[in-house]
Amino acid sequence: MVINISPRMSVAEYLEWEERQEVKHEYIDGEIIEMSGGSGEHSMIIGNIHGFLWNLLSFPQYTVHTSNLRVKFNSSRYVYPDLSVVRGESIYDDASRLNLLNPIFLVEVTSPSSATRDLIDKLGYYLEVPSIQAYLIVEQNRPRAHLHTRAKDRWMLQIFDHADDVIPLPMLDCELPLAQVYRGIDFAQA
Repeated sequence: MVINISPRMSVAEYLEWEERQEVKHEYIDGEIIEMSGGSGEHSMIIGNIHGFLWNLLSFPQYTVHTSNLRVKFNSSRYVYPDLSVVRGESIYDDASRLNLLNPIFLVEVTSPSSATRDLIDKLGYYLEVPSIQAYLIVEQNRPRAHLHTRAKDRWMLQIFDHADDVIPLPMLDCELPLAQVYRGIDFAQA
C-alpha cells in the first residue's frame, strides 16, 4: 500500500515520522510505502530461515537481523528486508542503530501485495549495494526460491523448486536446504 503524502517527505522528516508509527514504512525517493502484514506461512518461512541461520552461523563472525532493522541503500532509500545477515560488525548510519549499512545477505518472502516489489524493485536496489553478496527471494504460496548472487561484475540467478534442492550460500559458508525453508508448511492447505 502506498501512502501519498503531499508534499513528499524529506529523509529527515521520514525518519522522525517513522519512529512514531505503529506499522513500518519504507522510504523510496520520497515515496512512503506501508509494509503489509504477513500471513502464517510468511511468518513460518522467515522463522525457519532465521532459526536455521542463527543456529548455524557463528557470532560475532556473523549477525542475523530480523525485519525490525531498516537497511539504508543510499541517501533516499530505506527498506525493511525480512532478514539480513552481516559478516563482522554491523555498521549503522546513526546513533539509533536502526539503519544498517553493510548487509551481505538479504531475504524477502513474497506476499501477493509485495511480489512485484520484491522481484523487481527491491532487486534493483539490492544489486546496487556493494556489500550485498546475495539476495534470496522466497515465495510463500509454492516451494520456490530465487537466489541472486554476485559474481565479480555481474549477478547470477538460480531457482530452487524441488523438495531436495539445497541453496548454496558460500558468502555465509553454508547451505540452506529448501525443505528447511518450508518446514511445517502444507501447500495443499495453504
